[in-house]
Amino acid sequence: MKLVLVVFCSLLFYTLLFQLVTSQKEPKPAGDKKLKEKVKVKVKKEAEKKNKSMSVKIKATPPPKPPSSTAAPPYLNRVVGKGKFEKVGKTLSVPAGDTLELRCKGSRVQWDVPSYLQEDEEGRLRTVQHERYGALVLANSSGADTGVYTCYPLYCEDSECRKEYDKALRVFIFFTDPQELFVPSADYYEVIHLRSNWPTVLPCQVTNPQAKVSLHREFPPMEVKVDGSEISYDVTRGFTIHRPKAHHAGSLYCVASMGNLRQSSIKYMLIYVHYPAAPPVPVIQASASSVAVGVNLQLSCTVVGEQDVAVDFTWEYPGQKIGRPLYTQETAQTVQLDGRSRQRLQSVLQVDEVREVDEGTYTCTAQNLQGSRSVSTNVNVQKKRNATKPHTT
Repeated sequence: MKLVLVVFCSLLFYTLLFQLVTSQKEPKPAGDKKLKEKVKVKVKKEAEKKNKSMSVKIKATPPPKPPSSTAAPPYLNRVVGKGKFEKVGKTLSVPAGDTLELRCKGSRVQWDVPSYLQEDEEGRLRTVQHERYGALVLANSSGADTGVYTCYPLYCEDSECRKEYDKALRVFIFFTDPQELFVPSADYYEVIHLRSNWPTVLPCQVTNPQAKVSLHREFPPMEVKVDGSEISYDVTRGFTIHRPKAHHAGSLYCVASMGNLRQSSIKYMLIYVHYPAAPPVPVIQASASSVAVGVNLQLSCTVVGEQDVAVDFTWEYPGQKIGRPLYTQETAQTVQLDGRSRQRLQSVLQVDEVREVDEGTYTCTAQNLQGSRSVSTNVNVQKKRNATKPHTT
């Protein structure tokens, strides 16, 4: 009986021990594994959602662009009616008698008008500065108002403003007058110098760009050929003589015609002036660098240059300080130099019976239309020696 009891207890002990060992090696319940996987999926989805929302937010609000360093270009408009505007080009035609109103974009602008209007005392012209544009209003217009109108935007720093010439807007406005084809002038004739080194313009300004204009010579009566090369015509400027010559000089005028109307302009007196290419180069020479008191002295100042170019000579000399009068003589002659005809101009300064006060620097200045140059030389005067008295005992 005891033996059976012992065997039963042993079997029970080993059965309990086996169950304890197997329970420690058992895997965790499947429910715990599924829960962990769900947590991982949820975390991953939240991260993806967060990243997506961040990327959308960055795309929706890009960084601001840096401000432009240059302002918007100005523009010029004409008011043609209430709330109606037209952009202005290089030229504009307005019937004489109409009111002109121009608007120029800019918080500060300044206007330039034809000289005739700058002296207007009738109150026909006024300019007003608004917040975003400047306005020019011209009432009771006439053919005399024809010309260039310019709007200058102003650049202001503190209280000082300056015109921005590179942004200026210009328009040539014709105030068409059916009775006056030429812009009226208070002068009967105008003197114009034909400079050999510069184009010359004869305004002959018309009030209507459709008018046909020709150039004429008064004596002998003839129409001047306008070939577009030697002489050309522009309706906003007039006739341009591109390379003036002596044969262009004289009395000229313009004739305008439109329909049955034909009118003449004022007379233009063209005077030809040969302009030199450069200032003269004088050379000075004295008859002697050292002279005795009582001897005559001559100093010459010579210029060799282009023909038909006037040169003026002036002298500075020591005797001027006491008002000593000296005499000059000028000559001109044609010489051949390097196979070309040149002119040789000379001024000679005469110093009669040299005195001690004549000692010093002599300066000659030669001047033409392009400028002047000076050259100097020094003259020494030998003073008289006192006679030696005989020695007596």
